[in-house]
Order: sequence, then C-alpha cells, then structure tokens
Amino acid sequence: MSVENEERAARTARAVRAALVARWPGRVPGRGRYRGRGGGVVGAVVGCFVLGGVLMVVPPDGGARGGPGETRVAGAAGPGREGRRAAAVRGTGVSAVVSAGVPAALPDVVATVRERKARVRARPRDHVSWAVLGVAYVERARRTGDVTDCSRAERALRTSLRLRPSGNADALEGLTALAVARRDFRAAEHWGEEAVRVAPGRWTSYALLIDAYDGLGRYKAARATLGRMLAVDSGPAARARAARVHWDQGAREDAAAALSDAAATETSATGPSAAGAAWWVRAGELAWERGEAEQSLRYCEAGGSAVAGGEPEAGPCRARALVALGRTTEGVRAYRVALSRRPSAEVALRLGEVYESLGRAKEAREQYRVARALVARSAAAGVNESLVLGALEADHGDPAEAVRVLRAEWERQPGLRVADALGWALHRAGEDQEALGFARRATDRARGGEVRSAAYAYHRGVIERAVGLEAAGRRHLEEA
Repeated sequence: MSVENEERAARTARAVRAALVARWPGRVPGRGRYRGRGGGVVGAVVGCFVLGGVLMVVPPDGGARGGPGETRVAGAAGPGREGRRAAAVRGTGVSAVVSAGVPAALPDVVATVRERKARVRARPRDHVSWAVLGVAYVERARRTGDVTDCSRAERALRTSLRLRPSGNADALEGLTALAVARRDFRAAEHWGEEAVRVAPGRWTSYALLIDAYDGLGRYKAARATLGRMLAVDSGPAARARAARVHWDQGAREDAAAALSDAAATETSATGPSAAGAAWWVRAGELAWERGEAEQSLRYCEAGGSAVAGGEPEAGPCRARALVALGRTTEGVRAYRVALSRRPSAEVALRLGEVYESLGRAKEAREQYRVARALVARSAAAGVNESLVLGALEADHGDPAEAVRVLRAEWERQPGLRVADALGWALHRAGEDQEALGFARRATDRARGGEVRSAAYAYHRGVIERAVGLEAAGRRHLEEA
C-alpha cells in the first residue's frame, strides 16, 4: 500500500470512529480492545483452511452508502486490505457485526444478537438487520453448540429474504453458511450459487460454495469455483481458504505457505482475534494429520488462548493431541472440559473411544449414549450428523444400522467422507466386496478420490486384506 493510500485509510478510520462517538457517546471503546499477549505463542505462524473473509460493516441506520438497503462488505473486491481495516475497528458497538463464514469472538456475537433483535423489533422491515441477526445466530450455534440457534437463524434469514426477495446477497450468503453448518450441502449449493450470481464480487460466497461442492463430491466444480474466488480476491485470507483444496490434493508445501502468510498477516494487522484463533486450531488439526502431535498441541493451545473465549474447537483439538502424546489423563480432562463448554456428538464419541482404549468400558458406554442423544438433538434442529452416527454404530453399536444411515446419506450427498464412512460400515457389517468399491472411490483419484487422508488409506488397506488383496492392503496401510 502506498503512503498516500495508508494516510487515506487512516483518515477514513478516524472519521468512522468520530462519527460513532458522536452518535453513541461513551459506547465506542478505544482501539486494541481485544489485544492481549501477542501472537508469539508458537514460533512459526500457520493459518486456516476453512475460514476466511471480512467483516460486514453495516451503517448504524441499517442502510448502505452504495444503494438502498445494501450492506457494504469491506474488502469484497480487493485483496483483503479493507477487510483488515474493518477488523481493526472491531468491537465498535452496533456498527461492527459478524459475517457469514467468518469467525467472531463470542462477546461480539452475543452483542450483535442482542442489538439486532432490538433493531428488528423497532424496525421489523429492516431486511439487513434480519440478515445480520441470522448470521449471528449461525456463529453463536458454532461457538456454543446450541443447535436450536440454527432454527432461529433460518427464521431470521428467511424473513430478510421475504422482505427483500431480489438481490439480497446478505440473506443468501447467510443461508449458505447455515446450510453448510447443518451439513445440508444440496441446500448450500442452491443458496451459494444464487449468492454468487447476485453478488459476484463477494469472495466469501465462493468460499461457502466450495464447501457445498466438496460435500456433494463435485470436486471439479469446487476447483473451478476456487479459481473464480481467487480472481475476485487473491489476498492472504482467500489464499488460506484455497489452501485446504491444495492440501487435500497433496500440495502440502503450497498449502502450508499460504496458511503461514494468512495467519502472519492477520496477526500483524489486528493482533489476537477470533479469526486468528480459529486459524491456530486449523493449523493444529493439520499438524495432527501429519502425525506431528507436539506441534499440534502448541497450535491448539494458542487457539484456545489467542482471543477472549478462544476458538470452540481448541479444546477437542488439544485433547486429541494430548492423547496422541500418551498424556491420556490430561487428554480425558481436556475432552470433558470441552464437552462441558460446548456439547458435541463427535467429541463425545472421541472421548468414549479414549475410555474404551483405557479399558473403562462403563464410561465409554456412557459417552456413546451422550453422543446418540446429541445426534438426536441435532436432527431435531435440522442439523445432519449422519457421519457421526454412522461411525458410532459401525465401531461401537450396530454396523447394519450404520450401513442403513450412511446409504441414505450417500443418496443425498455422495461426497468422499460419506464414501469412506459407508465403505468402513459395510466392512464392519461383513460386506467386504461392496465395501471395497466405496473405499476405492474414497481414495482412487481415477474414481474421484481427491483427498489424501491417512484414515481413508487405512480403511482401504484393511478392507483389501479382508478380501485377500494382501499386496494392495499392505501398500495402503504403509501409506496410511
């Protein structure tokens, strides 16, 4: 950025702050509200593959500078500079709100929900505030595990769309994020394609659409959408989102470089933030996939302490790394704390498996009951956890039930994760020949198996040995 542009940006930020102070005296905090102990928890900064984007900055009157009722999206058409500028004024009362697909600190989310609920009560035809409220509910559900917020989000977003059925990019992007959160990838595809059509300059819509295509097994469409996204915004955050696609395809050095760049830029621009915390955790998950448990632990601990409230996935990420390091007592404690803070069927399943590995069968069964109850609760709120239920039944319950659940999921959205899970369930049910077909689909690039995964390779190797393919089985187990 040139000196002239930097000075212009600084003047703009000062003007925005002055306007807010004039309108809400005493309610606009000073800069650095969320700055804490810097980003040096880990020597090398590594970023995230799922989350990216910018804050939506909505004028206090619910309107926009560019047209009646339009939401201004900072950084939508540029390489992230506007997004970082918006992030720098986070916490400035009602003018800073969460954006679809972008992590936000829980205090900010709670404040946004409270303020937008009051606003739509006072101005029930404010479609922008309805959309912001819906997006905030989606993020609150992610942070707290309260899946009933998904139903609240849907009502708010559909109200926004009803009030403005044409050109309502905010509601469309929010509905895409909600569908991704619910693992309803058919709906996410529909809303995401419409969001991109209505507002082709918002790169976050492309990122959510990539998630939808990935969930449906449409990998060529995902790659094409990735190219369109990077044409709109090639900044660090967008490249971090692209890194997951590269990682899945085995280009891990390229992915790691993009992640490091994104996380370093975020930390230097805004200090500790919700997005930065999420990136630490994603870095920890990727390190765990590489078998680097100690590094994974450092990253996950950074994600849990980088911002007020931490990243909700930091606890389970830390717990898994501790167990992998043989520190099982600490791992069990970390899992239990994570579950108490944010109920999760997947985390309950993981904890049950740890108990089972320790010979604590009674406690394992209790966690499996908790997992089933949480899956049922999610289903009642429209959240699809078929993969968790399938894994639970395949390994710790009724494999035939796992096959039934996962066959239905395969019919709805035939992605690689479903192919791998269904293949394993069929193996556990004794149907090894059919299982091999799904295991190959999940791992063979010629059959659409884009993702390089140790778990997928392990499942295929076990299944191949079960059908007498010893050489192939040994090769895939060695790869795993």
